Amino acid sequence: MREFGYERVVDISGAVALLGGAPDARFLGGGTNLVDLMKAGVERPALLIDLRELPLDEVEFTHGGGLRIGATVTNSDLAAHPEVRRHYPALAQAVLAGASGQLRNMATVGGNLLQRTRCGYFADLGKPCNKRVPGSGCPARTGEHRNHAILGASEHCVATHPSDMAVALAAFDAVISYETADGPGELPLRQFYRPVGDTPHIETDLPPAALITGVTLPPAPVAAHSRYRKVRERASYAFAIGSIAAALDIQNDVVREVRLAFGAVASRPWRARAAERVLIGGPASAEAFAAAADAELAAAEALPENGYKVTLMRNLVVAVLTELAEEATR
Repeated sequence: MREFGYERVVDISGAVALLGGAPDARFLGGGTNLVDLMKAGVERPALLIDLRELPLDEVEFTHGGGLRIGATVTNSDLAAHPEVRRHYPALAQAVLAGASGQLRNMATVGGNLLQRTRCGYFADLGKPCNKRVPGSGCPARTGEHRNHAILGASEHCVATHPSDMAVALAAFDAVISYETADGPGELPLRQFYRPVGDTPHIETDLPPAALITGVTLPPAPVAAHSRYRKVRERASYAFAIGSIAAALDIQNDVVREVRLAFGAVASRPWRARAAERVLIGGPASAEAFAAAADAELAAAEALPENGYKVTLMRNLVVAVLTELAEEATR
């Protein structure tokens, strides 16, 4: 095992300063992803900066009715919070769909956002991987790629983002707050994750030495009528092969507002804006839901072994939106 240092911090400015002075350092939340990568040799930090005692573990209402979620809130606490369950049920469902109870007790919101792909080539030091070693190649394109991306990929990387939570946050236009030595800043989630392009090793647009301090969900009445559905290869404790966060508001069988985001189909949570545009102002019918899914998935570029995801996601869109529409008319 490679030796590394360990520091526990109790204030945000101290955490930022410590990371800024140690380029090979990493922030440590629950460690549910980082420690695994250290064991595999993918991550080799010289210093771990433990954030668990920072005052960032609250979920609070914002002015106007949104929610602010601190970066060290655990996944278990987030999913159990009554205001999250009441106003953003798809978010609570997404968190509960991820990992095991023990891992959710440790994992933090900030760490969840920054978790890295579960692509087997990324985790195997004996294989090339552009995300791990830029320019070395992407063997998944011709190798094992059954659970890889069908949207937004490139010749340099076809890995998917593993987070369930981030899919729901994408549907609700979350904003990421961070702190640097120059002061605080914000990034909308739609800008937080970078397109994979030819630099798959650069995964976010966070500034250097930045600390995520929280996530803000803007007021969104439609979010109270939302659902997260995850398809996986076993009933529990497995990463998605496809997922959807959906919210729907209808009146007189006409779609007034809809939110859709897909998971496990791209290198980042995929906001299905083409599908949303098709649905707004149209009928809340299975045929319309299928047409919206087709509009979004028209851009899919499947590899030989993952084309099933196109059909899977189409069926998910129709099934979940149909369920929400039926609930709205009861």
